[in-house]
Amino acid sequence: MTTVDSHMSVRTSPGTAAVARDAVRKLLSRHRPAVSAGFLNDALLVTSELTTNALRHAGGITVFGCVVRGKRLEITVEDASDALPTARPPDDPAVPGGHGWPMVCRLAAEVTVSPLPGGGKRIRALLPLS
Repeated sequence: MTTVDSHMSVRTSPGTAAVARDAVRKLLSRHRPAVSAGFLNDALLVTSELTTNALRHAGGITVFGCVVRGKRLEITVEDASDALPTARPPDDPAVPGGHGWPMVCRLAAEVTVSPLPGGGKRIRALLPLS
């Protein structure tokens, strides 16, 4: 179930990256025209990468959230895995994938990875609204 509250936030447990992207799109639609098409694309790409990584490598998404705080969008993804995100070694083109995490780190102004008390982790990406 997805909930969008009057404080401009969304909290859900999406089963797909598409559901998470729809939540971000819906949240940011309230900020038009303040949100540029380029920013929307970046926010959707960060959302896709974080949620897809949780689904592929961490056993699924336990919590997804997005909120506008001041002039920043905060995207949060929680999963049950303690494993930290990694990038593919740049000198090993034979290993598929590994490009999403560096992309998230480039697009977001700040990215934090925090362990959760009961196991798993929370990844939070902050993107300045533009």
